[in-house]
Amino acid sequence: MRLLLDNNLSPRLVGLLTPGGWDVVHLRSLGLHAASDPDVMRAALDDSRVLVSADTDFGTLLAASHATGPSVVLVRRVAGRRVDQLAALLLANLPQVDDELRSGSIIVIGDDSLRVRPLPIG
Repeated sequence: MRLLLDNNLSPRLVGLLTPGGWDVVHLRSLGLHAASDPDVMRAALDDSRVLVSADTDFGTLLAASHATGPSVVLVRRVAGRRVDQLAALLLANLPQVDDELRSGSIIVIGDDSLRVRPLPIG
């Protein structure tokens, strides 16, 4: 699976997720560190990547636009979590929702929860 990590997640996640078989890039490596949320979503869609973020605004944008993509993974409670813990959380949960991400969904991953919302919303 191809992932695009948002600015609110550490670029060090790339090195922790790539050995797990993921094709991962961070916004900073694409020169998009100052991009608007709609531009970030467009970049994910254009490059067939799942956007991984802690920013709930992406869910709002998808709902308002009734878009069918890109798929978005929202990670809850990122503050205070070490990068290796976040990588472990993603590696443990993303394989479970592979089909949903490929078909277009918002996935919310918490410490003890995994919610799936198919796209489009509304």
